[in-house]
Amino acid sequence: MGRNLNFSENEYYHLYDRAVEKRKIFLDSGDHKRFTTLLYTANSSIPIHLSNYQGVSLLEIPRGGKTIVDIGAWCIMPNHFHLLVKEKQGNGLSLFMRKLLTGYSMYFNAKYKRKGTLFNRPFRAKHLNTDEYLKYQYAYIHLNPIGIVDVGWKEKKLKDKSAAKKFLYSYKYSSFQDYSGQRRDEGLIIEPSSFPDYFGSFSDFGDMLEEWIDFENINIKESP
Repeated sequence: MGRNLNFSENEYYHLYDRAVEKRKIFLDSGDHKRFTTLLYTANSSIPIHLSNYQGVSLLEIPRGGKTIVDIGAWCIMPNHFHLLVKEKQGNGLSLFMRKLLTGYSMYFNAKYKRKGTLFNRPFRAKHLNTDEYLKYQYAYIHLNPIGIVDVGWKEKKLKDKSAAKKFLYSYKYSSFQDYSGQRRDEGLIIEPSSFPDYFGSFSDFGDMLEEWIDFENINIKESP
């Protein structure tokens, strides 16, 4: 199915894509690291060859030139991912996604000795055209990992809210920890200053997610 959406500069979008056949494509820590590294390096006007930077941290990879999008939030799930992105320049968003998806597909196919398309095409995108819808994405994207420990939690009450919170705060493969005040290399991926200042402090962000978790019915409606 095609994507009937034109991207515009200075507009916000929720981007997501799932692996073909809903297969798992993040199988170990190396896979997660490669994708997060690509989130950083694909967002550059100058090509970066990761083969030159094996085993180094993001801090050691020189990202020359300008970024082509601004990333506000991200989350990697076992068979899909979510991004909150701002279009900075004409065709910047499409270029970034092409570099990201092509780069990871080539890595995955080589590592696991497979051929063919890895992600569904085209990637999915929703225009966040209201302030309420944009703010909601911070909850939606960052709460997604709860589904790993409580399948179907979006349609029902959480089985164990305490366990869900504990898992969420320990989950490394999203920007949750960056908004929660933890200092880490992955913090380089996001550019919060390009998005509305919904959270005056780290505690405000945590309070927002706690409120969603504490609802009797979570009512998270959007999914890929």
